[in-house]
Amino acid sequence: MPEEQPRAFPADFLWGSATAAYQIEGAAAEGGRTPSIWDTFSRTPGKVFEGHTGDVACDHYHRWRDDLDLMAELGLAAYRFSVSWTRVQPTGRGPAVQRGLDFYRELADGLLERGITPALTLYHWDLPQELEDAGGWPVRETAERFAEYAGLVGEALGDRVPLWTTLNEPFCSAFLGYGSGVHAPGRTEPESVLRAAHHLNLGHGLAVRTLRSVLPADARIGVTLNPGVVRARTDAAEDRDAARRIDALQTRIFTGPLLHGSYPADLREDTAGVSDWSFVRDGDEAVIRQPIDFLGVNYYNPVEVAAPVPGAAGPRDDGHGSSAHSPWVGSEGVEFTPLPGGRTAMGWPIDATGLTDVLLRFSREVPDLPLYVTENGAAFDDTVDAQGAVHDPERVAYLRGHLGAVLDAVEQGADVRGYFVWSLLDNFEWAYGYGKRFGVVHVDFETLRRTPKSSARWYAELVRSGVLPGSG
Repeated sequence: MPEEQPRAFPADFLWGSATAAYQIEGAAAEGGRTPSIWDTFSRTPGKVFEGHTGDVACDHYHRWRDDLDLMAELGLAAYRFSVSWTRVQPTGRGPAVQRGLDFYRELADGLLERGITPALTLYHWDLPQELEDAGGWPVRETAERFAEYAGLVGEALGDRVPLWTTLNEPFCSAFLGYGSGVHAPGRTEPESVLRAAHHLNLGHGLAVRTLRSVLPADARIGVTLNPGVVRARTDAAEDRDAARRIDALQTRIFTGPLLHGSYPADLREDTAGVSDWSFVRDGDEAVIRQPIDFLGVNYYNPVEVAAPVPGAAGPRDDGHGSSAHSPWVGSEGVEFTPLPGGRTAMGWPIDATGLTDVLLRFSREVPDLPLYVTENGAAFDDTVDAQGAVHDPERVAYLRGHLGAVLDAVEQGADVRGYFVWSLLDNFEWAYGYGKRFGVVHVDFETLRRTPKSSARWYAELVRSGVLPGSG
C-alpha cells in the first residue's frame, strides 16, 4: 500500500472525549439520587454480564477532579458528559435537588478552570424509574417531564455550559429498550417502540424550546443520533428495499421530523401492521422540528442487509446484542450479512468508510447545519503489562483510520467542527457490564486506578499538533 502523508485538521477543530453519567459516576444512592431504569435493569438477573451494575462504576462522582486533571494532561479542548436525571430530579417531577445540580456546576467550573469546554448531554438513557413505572417513553407525559427537567438544568448551568445536547442515540432508547429488550427497561413491545421514538422526538422539541427560553443567546443546542450506515448486499431491488427499510427505522424515524418536520411516508407504510400512528397529534411534528445549531453523529460500524429469506426466523447478527426479539419492527425478516475483515472486541466490523459516508450524507441533506462526531471509538481486550503500561495498537490504528475518514469528509465539503473519542475511561458498558473496554484510559475496576493507554498518548499528540500522522 502507498505511504499515507500527514494531514492537518482545521485550526479551530474541537478535540474532546465523551462519557455518560451511569457508565462512570457511581455513587448510585448518594446526594439524593434515586434509581433509574438502568439501576433496575442491571439488578435484574440475566440482563447484564455477570450481574454487574453501575453502583460504583469508575467512581467519577468522587474522583472527578483527578479525571479533569487527566483530561487537561491530555490536552483535551472539550469534554462531553451527561447529567444523571435522577441525581437532579429524583422522581422525574418537581423541583431540582440542589446537591445534584451543585455536582454538575462544580464539574463545569472545574472544566472551565482547566481550559476545557463543557459539552452537556441531558439524556443518555437513564430515565427515572418512577417515570418508567408510569409508562416510560411510550407515554406522552414523559416528553413533557423531560422538557421540565431540561429547563431545570438549563437555568442552573446555562451560564457556564456553551454546548447542549438533548438526547443521545434515541434509537437505542426506543428500539433496544422497548423492542429487543437488550437495554433498559428491557421491554419487548413492538408498538411501544414507535410510541417511544415519537415521544423521544417530541421531548427533544419541547426541550429545545424550553432551553431557548432559559439559556444565553449564544448557547448552541443540538441532538446526537447514531444514524445507520446501511448497505444493500446486492443491487437487486429486493436488497435495496431491505436497506431502505432499516434506514427508515434507524435514521429517518428521527431525522424526518427533527430536520424536515414530518415522518417519512414509507416508514409509516412499513409499520402499518404494528401501529396506526394515532399517537402523533396535530402539531407534534412542528414542535419536533425546532431549529438546532448542530447535529451530533455517533458512528461505530456499517451494516449490510438483504431481503428476507423465506422461512428464516430467529435473531440475527444485527450488531445490537443477542435477543430473541427483533428491534426492527415491521421489518423483522430483513437479513443482516456478516461483514468480512477485522472486528473489535464487541464483534463489530472495522470499516471507517461508513463514517465518511454518514457525514457526507448529512452534509448534503442539511448543508447549513454544523456536524460533530460526538462518539467514535472501539473496544479491545486491553491488558496491563508487567511494567504497568497498557499498549493498544489496535485502537490507535482504529482511531487513525476513522479520523482519516473524518478528514475525507471535510475535504469533500462536510462542515465537521469537532471529534469526541469514545470513551475517556473504561466504564460500565451497558449490558456488557465491565467486560468490554472502550477507554483510552484503562481503569482497574478493583482499585479504580487510571492508566492512560498508548492510544491516549497518541490522541494527546494529535490534539496538540492538529495533524493526523501518516503511515508507512
